Amino acid sequence: MRGHLAEFGLISASQRAGLNRLLAAVEEAEAGLPIEVTDLLKMITTEIRGYDQSIAELDKKLKKLCAEEDVSRRLCEIPGVGPVIATAMPAFLMANGSFESGSAFAAWLGITPRQHSSGGKERTFGITKRGNTYLRRQLINGARAVVRIARGRRGGIWDWINRMLERRHFNVVTVAVANKMARVMWAMITNGTEYKAA
Repeated sequence: MRGHLAEFGLISASQRAGLNRLLAAVEEAEAGLPIEVTDLLKMITTEIRGYDQSIAELDKKLKKLCAEEDVSRRLCEIPGVGPVIATAMPAFLMANGSFESGSAFAAWLGITPRQHSSGGKERTFGITKRGNTYLRRQLINGARAVVRIARGRRGGIWDWINRMLERRHFNVVTVAVANKMARVMWAMITNGTEYKAA
């Protein structure tokens, strides 16, 4: 849609705000576009609005499910964990058996540094990216949101994140937070415990 409208001089950002601006221009027919183009774009706009409505309905159902399920409700107490992660993680762990520990689970997800030892020297590299790509991506996104809002916050996990941000790159801290989230979630699901802010 952006490409078609750019040919007629309507340029916008590639993110959601830019798309919303284009949709509004098409719906209001202020763009001064040929009638054939306007008709086609109105069909596309109607389709996009339908997708938005379907996504909003699914979000409501997911939030309701998360509030009703005890495990998911408890997981939502962890900073960076929302309904998507809180409902996906228990289902995944039930379907894939047990892990010996939270760190084994985090390693399986691929959010631990890849290590190589030779001649008594240990070197670490980027994350291994093994395991379930969807869960890893969701954990990284949740962790990124937590790290973004950490500056200026005090106590518990916030102090730990801020100390790491002083000496490590943002992305390294994000992966460390995702790793911690995975280990905490594994422990809460396995032991049936509540979240305790450190």
